[in-house]
Amino acid sequence: MKYYSTNNQNLNYSFREAIMRGLASDGGLIMPQYIPALKKSFINNLNNLTFQEIAFEISKLFITDKIPSNSLQTIIEKAINFKAPLYKLNSNTGILELFYGPTLAFKDFGARFMAQFMNYYVDKMNNKIDILVATSGDTGSAVASAFYGIDGINVYILYPSGMVSQVQEKQLTTFGNNITALEIKGSFDDCQNLVKKAFVDKEINEKYNLTSANSINIARLIPQSFYYFEAYKQITDKYDNVIFSVPSGNLGNLTAGLFAKKMGLPITKFIAANNFNNVFSNYIKTKIFKSKPTIKTISNAMDVGNPSNFIRIFKLYNEKHGLIVKDINSSYHSDEDTLKEIKYLYKKYSYLIDPHGAVASLALKKYIKEENPENYYGVILETAHPFKFNDILKNILNINVEIPDSIKHSLEQKKVSIKLSNTYSLFKEFLLSRG
Repeated sequence: MKYYSTNNQNLNYSFREAIMRGLASDGGLIMPQYIPALKKSFINNLNNLTFQEIAFEISKLFITDKIPSNSLQTIIEKAINFKAPLYKLNSNTGILELFYGPTLAFKDFGARFMAQFMNYYVDKMNNKIDILVATSGDTGSAVASAFYGIDGINVYILYPSGMVSQVQEKQLTTFGNNITALEIKGSFDDCQNLVKKAFVDKEINEKYNLTSANSINIARLIPQSFYYFEAYKQITDKYDNVIFSVPSGNLGNLTAGLFAKKMGLPITKFIAANNFNNVFSNYIKTKIFKSKPTIKTISNAMDVGNPSNFIRIFKLYNEKHGLIVKDINSSYHSDEDTLKEIKYLYKKYSYLIDPHGAVASLALKKYIKEENPENYYGVILETAHPFKFNDILKNILNINVEIPDSIKHSLEQKKVSIKLSNTYSLFKEFLLSRG
């Protein structure tokens, strides 16, 4: 399999080139030439496969480089070494808990997968690479954790000052060593724009071997497709309609789910759950994609006004809005309603959910009420551990969420970040001064 640029289908890359570049040379995102189809026997046999076995079989279809089977198995075992349980909320609703990785967020799946592959390739290349990553919350800490201490790889994490939670900021600014945190005056979109400009800057690329660990890198999306299969495996009864409600910001998580459906997983519908950064919801309703300035919300990882992965979804459906809306519904929800949903789920089910999962729960309820699907099972993606939003939960539920052991250490460390403006010339000057 080859991978192509969304700007030019004739610009092709191997998997190694795709992951190590992050972005195509013409500034486009990198996509597989086709989505490989899984045999029905594989889907029917999911109950007999471990999570790692599922990941291994899917990976083989996307990674056609000459990687020995035992090496690929080792990569998977090191990357996907934590669970993704489906919590049964009621008879027809489950919550897929994606926060059992080292930084308590779904981003750990993609970051660790990517880190293990890059480590493998760097060893073979006898070279070093520099990673630029923009984060609106959890990506930064997941990438920092995954790449920390890997020889030959330096990571620069750009995050919007004052727009991530205190826990998230502590997680991404306390590693040191080969991890540098850059506190940018501006929004996530400003951070993302700086990264994209650097990738097509000739002077920067003459000095650095750059790649990205954002969901613009295709290696982030492939492993995120794994847990859709793992979730489906855990739905023990048969349903006519299986629906996934996905908290959506930069649209990487949704795109990974669409990959899973295209591979053959029988998902009836996806719901792209937006907060007030509702660019994608507006597109679904109006056929017009129009970016807009980012709005700060309590579901901050979804605070994206120009979602990069839209173009991947657009290409996946041959640029046809009519095909997209057959598979994807979307709605957006306010902070006020998000807080109400957090309180409702805690009162009715004693379930603590973070703001992102609460938005997905609201979107699922809205879809069920309006469309009334028969014999359905809805899956809500819970993308971060509730403790990351303890300040919010404490205020509305009058409780303290217990601190998970995995992040106690980072909370005790001193924040170390370099403050920069969102002006590209100054960011470029900083990068050039580092080498």
